Amino acid sequence: MNDQLANISIEFVEGIAYAREYEDDYVLSLLLEPVASWFREKFITLTAPQKMVIPYIKYGFNVLVSSPTGTGKTLAVFLPLLDDLFRLGLEGKLEDNIYVVYVSPLRALNNDMYKNLIVPLNELSHKIEERYRTNIDIHVSVRTSDTLPSEKLKMLRSPPHILITTPESLALALNATKFREKLATVKWVVIDEVHELAGNKRGSHLMLSLERLAELTKSDFQRIGLSATISPLEDVARFLAGYRDDGSPRPIVIADARFSKPLDIKVLCPIMDLVYTPTTILNESMYEIVSKLVLQHRTTLLFTNTRSATERVVYKLKRLFSNNGILNADEIEAHHSSLSRDVRLDVEERLKQGQLRVVVSSTSLELGIDVGYIDLVLLLSSPKSVTRLLQRIGRAGHNAYTVSEGAIIVVDRDDLIECTVLAKLARERNIDRIKIPRKPLDVLAQHIVGISLEMPRTIDEIARIIRRSYPYRDLAERELMSVINYLSGRYPGLEDYNVYAKIKYDEATRTISKRRGSRMIYQLNVGTIPDEAKISVISYVNGRKQYVGDLEESFVEILSPTDIVVLGGKTYRVLAIQPTTVVVEPAEGEHPTVPTWFSEMLPLAYDSALQVGKFRRMIASMMHTLPRETVVNWIENSYSIERHAAEYIYDYIHQQMIFTKGRIPSDTTILVEIWYDHERRTTNIVFHTLFGRRVNDVLSRVYAYVLGSTTNESVKISVTDNGFMLTISSTIDRKEIEKLLRSVRSNNIEEIARRAIRRTELFKKRFRHCAERSFMMLRRYKGVDVSLARRQVNSEKLVQIVELLSDFPIIEETYREILEDFMDLTHAREVVDKIERGEISVDIIYSHYAPSPFAHSIIAYGYSDVVLMDDKRRLIAKLQDMVRKVLEGESSTTTAVAIDHSMQQ
Repeated sequence: MNDQLANISIEFVEGIAYAREYEDDYVLSLLLEPVASWFREKFITLTAPQKMVIPYIKYGFNVLVSSPTGTGKTLAVFLPLLDDLFRLGLEGKLEDNIYVVYVSPLRALNNDMYKNLIVPLNELSHKIEERYRTNIDIHVSVRTSDTLPSEKLKMLRSPPHILITTPESLALALNATKFREKLATVKWVVIDEVHELAGNKRGSHLMLSLERLAELTKSDFQRIGLSATISPLEDVARFLAGYRDDGSPRPIVIADARFSKPLDIKVLCPIMDLVYTPTTILNESMYEIVSKLVLQHRTTLLFTNTRSATERVVYKLKRLFSNNGILNADEIEAHHSSLSRDVRLDVEERLKQGQLRVVVSSTSLELGIDVGYIDLVLLLSSPKSVTRLLQRIGRAGHNAYTVSEGAIIVVDRDDLIECTVLAKLARERNIDRIKIPRKPLDVLAQHIVGISLEMPRTIDEIARIIRRSYPYRDLAERELMSVINYLSGRYPGLEDYNVYAKIKYDEATRTISKRRGSRMIYQLNVGTIPDEAKISVISYVNGRKQYVGDLEESFVEILSPTDIVVLGGKTYRVLAIQPTTVVVEPAEGEHPTVPTWFSEMLPLAYDSALQVGKFRRMIASMMHTLPRETVVNWIENSYSIERHAAEYIYDYIHQQMIFTKGRIPSDTTILVEIWYDHERRTTNIVFHTLFGRRVNDVLSRVYAYVLGSTTNESVKISVTDNGFMLTISSTIDRKEIEKLLRSVRSNNIEEIARRAIRRTELFKKRFRHCAERSFMMLRRYKGVDVSLARRQVNSEKLVQIVELLSDFPIIEETYREILEDFMDLTHAREVVDKIERGEISVDIIYSHYAPSPFAHSIIAYGYSDVVLMDDKRRLIAKLQDMVRKVLEGESSTTTAVAIDHSMQQ
């Protein structure tokens, strides 16, 4: 090892230390002279991540580097690794072994990495040969589901020094009978896009694979993680590093270069009334802003929040530019996950070659795929989190020193406030916290089957391996044994439904071992990404079945009977939901309760939602004591937005203040608004809860369940980031609302939530996903795909059986996934706890003749942004007219009641 490394001093606190930046000369002195000279020829200077990362990797520390796209973190990681491989070659110690495993979440990223690694590798090899007169050939191979069998056979005969793979392919390799032993020589594991993996089950799956790999190598290989901007870094670092056998955290160094790249973020809004301006004129104004910015820049990446919006924007831009003769339609393309792989690769390649002026994407280009030079990023509406905003804007600027320029374009009052707050938080680098899944039992079941295929092991040995991984550090033996008992066939009655044991378990010796046939099951079904289906929608006309269209399974899972949905431009009422079909009837004139793009929509992060609520509270407070001009000036200057946008924000909040007599929902105040819709003869209870959709999803279902139980009637639910609405046919008084609020406590919210979701489509679909991950139901058997329709039917039968079994792990995991990963029970409980302790006040108001301004978007939320946008805007304009009449004194306004904190105790 280089003597210079003795200069590094580092102190770990609870296993974590922070990297410092070193001078260029010192960092490059750690590398072989030809490697350092190659770098000096190719680049002007080291970037911040490179100055921080290279010394610690050379010293052998586990490292997590977090920095924006285009800051050179990939080179920061691979340069010291290649240097070490070249040193082994010069010493005659480089064997045909796998030394480096690089894991990324996307096959496209793997192919990208292969191309980007080969060029510098060849150049470095040439430099090494020139200097030392020795040819050192470092091999790189990609092993994914796309890899041909002939290529895999070649790897078996001659293993690559650097293996590029995915989490799923690594899990398969660990149980590949011959290739598995080739992994025993691994010294470094590089995990790319850690931020994309840590917050879901793929990350949990990968961390268990790494602990199994550590068991195979009989050593703690060096772990290196690359991440975009993420928080909290300490949790992500522990997720990457894991724990030792004694329970102490493995030491890891954090290279925090998240804010090393300058940013320029603007919020843009058309200069016109955001309520009364017709949709066509508002859209034209929005596209004028887009067109102007596109023509001022070389290459623009434009993000929408849904795939349907992506297609619509591309169509509009192609027509707009082609008609004007300004741009060729071929210079504008879409990129999203529904497009074929070939189309996506073609768009990426043309973008790299500078052949495209505009690319419109939903989320598929957020990851670090190399797309070449982009000098502007535009976002149509809110990205819903500061982290995502920084990731998207960070795609602009082709190197570490170029300003990342971006703008968010908004055409809605709530969106304007939200984006104004998110932009300021992004400039201040105030990032949302990631939530790492805890102890997903379906993933655990999958790996226990994999472990059983390796060799017989005792329960204690298995627990030791599993608890080294961060997601399972607190796994109780009771939870482990429930999975072991399920996998070994100890739950009665399951064989009658073709659920057979996958492992052998000897109770006397507490040892598990492989069962015949399980290897094939593992190989054909490994992974965490569920299959998604299209569900047919039918109606009956004069007794005859009529096909209406298709809905995504992810959308169907959030539906309930009586929901109103839009399909083909028409509204339908859901009558019944069956395993493979949804039965509906026409519901002309009804308000949709769930927009068709709901399942695609990103939820507003809890931390960001609190900041939006805080902003509302601050502005309302200023309005009490300061004149309009002063407050508008403060908004404009403090949040760096246009003058007219600041005025829109002031007027919107001010109107709400007047209407509700000063009651502004915020981070510390919940407003419950009762509005009777005379036209539809329904009572709408609007909860203004600014906590984000995932929290509101829990709160809405819990309160709806209690309300439905006490009134014995169906309760319709509409959920948004800013609140939710419960709709019933009967009237309700203040005392009933108070009783409703008192009935949900921090100590019973989980129990009520479990009851509320048990009979939903969401539970049925998520149970199927968990059952498939845990090999309870097989997607493929003996090389044959089991149809999704058959799996759906089988799942509905199975769930009725296993829910009768006490603490059955897959049922428990289904509840955990829905309440903790899909929704946010943790923060919902926190909200209820704050209500109990008086930290959040609750006001009840009666809006006799019109709902308050803040309620309009919640009431109109069900309208699709594609087909019924005009209807949505007309409804909001109509509601606004009602508000104006109230404020002009044509009707009595609201009756307000504050819930005393003592009532909550």
